Amino acid sequence: MRRRWSPLARYRRSLWILTTRDLKVRYSTSALGYLWSILDPLVMAGIYWFVFTQVFDRTVGHEPYIVFLLTGLLPWMWFTGAISDSTRAFTKEAKLIRSTTIPRTIWVARLVLSKGIEFVASIPVLAIFVIVSLTTDHPAIVGVDALWWLLAIPLQAGLTLGIGLLVAPLVVFFRDLERAVKLVLRFLFYASPIIYGLHDLPAEFQFWGAFNPLAGIFSLYRSAFFPEQFDAFAVLISCVMTVLFLVAGFLVYRAGIRRVLKEI
Repeated sequence: MRRRWSPLARYRRSLWILTTRDLKVRYSTSALGYLWSILDPLVMAGIYWFVFTQVFDRTVGHEPYIVFLLTGLLPWMWFTGAISDSTRAFTKEAKLIRSTTIPRTIWVARLVLSKGIEFVASIPVLAIFVIVSLTTDHPAIVGVDALWWLLAIPLQAGLTLGIGLLVAPLVVFFRDLERAVKLVLRFLFYASPIIYGLHDLPAEFQFWGAFNPLAGIFSLYRSAFFPEQFDAFAVLISCVMTVLFLVAGFLVYRAGIRRVLKEI
């Protein structure tokens, strides 16, 4: 007898199949495979570490600075990768999207999940630097604050999904939005506490900096190694803005999906 799947079970199964397909296709022709998911943030972290510790007299962040950098860069790569790919979520595989009956939100959700898996796969690299730092004068010691990661990961997934659902349909109607998103992400990198901490900003800018939804999420990641980086106000703002982006994303998706299917 054929197994009967509930709508939620079918959605989860389809999401997992599409996600694993993306990962296999992405690395099938690559000799390094999984290493590419960690090489980009690792190279970026190495460059910033060299510039701010060997070239200039750094006044931001905490020691060990490489751990401080990675706790911001790794989740950033998840966010920017998923949002960038979301601009092509409905146009890249238009024929397949039109010919299937699964909810079209899955084409954005699979990007968030695949990039999230790459993020989780890169955590061992962070762990290596944490272990190495235990032998230095400024060790990064993991405490009970590491439990905040259990909030940070689903919070970032929700925020990324909401923005992805907001961007993906709009790009179909306004193709220039794809380039605009890249410019916004480039600006957002420096406007987010990645190479610096939220508390490194001047006092008059810390309040407004907390309204960057990534600020609270990054403070949750960093608090595992740097408890003083935890900012309850920024975390609260991130939670509220995540809900708002999810609601806005689903509303835009529902309002435009029929037109999207006609356009692609």
